[in-house]
Amino acid sequence: MNWLDEGALYSQIAVLLREDLGRGDLTSQAIVERNTRARGRFVANEKMIVAGLEAAEEVFLTLDSQQQLEAFVSDGEEIEAGKVIARTAGFADVLLAAERVALTFIQRLSAVATRTNEYVRAVEGTGTHIVATRETMPGMRMLERYAVLLGGGRNSRFGLDDGVVITSNHIAIAGGIATAVKHAKERLGQFQKIEVQVGNESDLRNALEHGADILLLAGLGPEEVAGLVKTGRSISANVAFECSGNISLENVRAYAEAGANVISVSALTNSAPAMDVSFVIQPA
Repeated sequence: MNWLDEGALYSQIAVLLREDLGRGDLTSQAIVERNTRARGRFVANEKMIVAGLEAAEEVFLTLDSQQQLEAFVSDGEEIEAGKVIARTAGFADVLLAAERVALTFIQRLSAVATRTNEYVRAVEGTGTHIVATRETMPGMRMLERYAVLLGGGRNSRFGLDDGVVITSNHIAIAGGIATAVKHAKERLGQFQKIEVQVGNESDLRNALEHGADILLLAGLGPEEVAGLVKTGRSISANVAFECSGNISLENVRAYAEAGANVISVSALTNSAPAMDVSFVIQPA
């Protein structure tokens, strides 16, 4: 799990387990005898790109350092319905306590990976990259971005501190594109790329004149995008274009064919429905 910050992951899992367990699993404490052994297995009930196995294993290890997950597939692998994804064996109360958090990781992250892969396949052959946005579940950004990579997508800036994107709101506050770009270049230096949201040809020319490196086209139709891309590249062959807003599986290829270098899709992380995965526990 090289892409993930394992320290941050451990901390996050501890918080999620505390949220779910509270002062302890009352049901298991009442009916499960101490040291009872059990085995459990994760089963995919639909076709999917698997993600979250390593995170799920850490849930079990947090509760019992001896309880590991035996995986039959790898994160990023596409599987069919009915496939046993992984199994584990150990103390029954640990399996029951870890079940919800571990299962949620796999269901949620597999959904993100699977949805991402659908978009990646939709633009195959165009050279356009599908990227995630900052629209992630609070506390889940690292894991959801990891799942995007497993689905074949890419990641844009992780947070507000690692990239400059001047949106229409920034432009309004600054008093115009020229002022916004000028201030960004003066205060951040020449090595920081500047992305600017533009909505028409006048904005585009203004942004490029003042040194924008990337142009963000948000909420425009494919035909409008194609026109602005043609104009922009006639001015600067090196300018890159990002499209966002109103992107769906039905129209994403049209945006790619219109010339977008990058298409950012909030649906990868903010609305992918959880995959149908079961965790079945039986006595050992």
